[in-house]
Amino acid sequence: MTDNNAPRRALIIGGSLAGLLAATCLRAAGWQVQVFERSPHALSGRGGGIVLQPDVTAAFDYAGVQHDASIGVRSGDRIFLTASGDVLQRAHMPQVQSSWNKLYALLRRALPDGIIEAGQQLDRFEQHDGQVTAHFTSGHLATGDLLVGADGPASAVRAQLLPQSVPAYAGYVAWRGLVPEHALDGAAFRLLEQVFTFQQGQGHQLLEYMVPGQDESVAKGARRWNWVWYRNVAAGAALDALMTDTSGRRRRYSLHPGAVKQVDHDGLLADARAMLAPPLRQLVEATAQPFLQTIVDLETPRMVFGRTVLIGDAAFIPRPHTAGGAAKAAANAHALALALAHGGADIDGALARWEPDQLRHGRQLVSWGIDAGRQIMGNAA
Repeated sequence: MTDNNAPRRALIIGGSLAGLLAATCLRAAGWQVQVFERSPHALSGRGGGIVLQPDVTAAFDYAGVQHDASIGVRSGDRIFLTASGDVLQRAHMPQVQSSWNKLYALLRRALPDGIIEAGQQLDRFEQHDGQVTAHFTSGHLATGDLLVGADGPASAVRAQLLPQSVPAYAGYVAWRGLVPEHALDGAAFRLLEQVFTFQQGQGHQLLEYMVPGQDESVAKGARRWNWVWYRNVAAGAALDALMTDTSGRRRRYSLHPGAVKQVDHDGLLADARAMLAPPLRQLVEATAQPFLQTIVDLETPRMVFGRTVLIGDAAFIPRPHTAGGAAKAAANAHALALALAHGGADIDGALARWEPDQLRHGRQLVSWGIDAGRQIMGNAA
């Protein structure tokens, strides 16, 4: 017999932002959680800049994740530069920019030791009698009342549930970099500080903004410049060559810092010198280890499968133009925790009530990102 008063247990597959958001929110709703991350190494230090959205701070507040003004760096104006470096357009649009590293660190510190099990790759799972059992390639087994697939674009949970639902390449990539604040000279620094900057060209767009430093500091002098350069790259041989890392392995979705081949780094620098405004060119040239992601679209028809759910990029992948990836994961996790907290013993009813809004919001965000990509990048996107 099941004890209806016993704490419910959730198995969370994926230890990146979506997984930790689910873990902190579900703990706040009274659930026991265990997070299984396939990487054997700590994830801190990965990722780039993130435009902070209210959904993230709302999830943090619900989960009791401590944060303050140091969560990000404020900007005031948005400016558009010409290729020569002149300001073409300026508008006052204040916002806060954080970083993947900062948000991850805040979430990680909010979880007790032992919650995250690293080096656990999901092999398969099965559902039975209102429970889910996860089998890992290590031989480890875990059973809970709910399994949360928060394992990103290459989701092993989604692959078992929806093997035909795979991310579709959008026709372009995003080169990215993080640069210490002191890397820019006086004129470039004065132009870019406290603004969100764009340069738009034929078939490309670069944007930059300031984020917390590697040590999470937002003190002047300790921050970093974050830049993203969208470039069209044709599917096939060109993309395969670019996404092959220094070890010769063809990566599907991203190349981490240090994995970009020297020939591709050299090509990036040459293009920057030919195409970018001087301050933005300085940023690219000052980046010791640029990294790279393919821009993809993913929209799943469902998010609830019995006692298994998909959240974050395992369910929907909006293009980065929406600034909505982290916010979507936060909204999924926060709403899931609220539904389960209000649903009491009726877990299945709570999941059924949670799913429709999450599907609608995911579809809207993906559609918005596709429209934005086409406007920015042209017909190839």
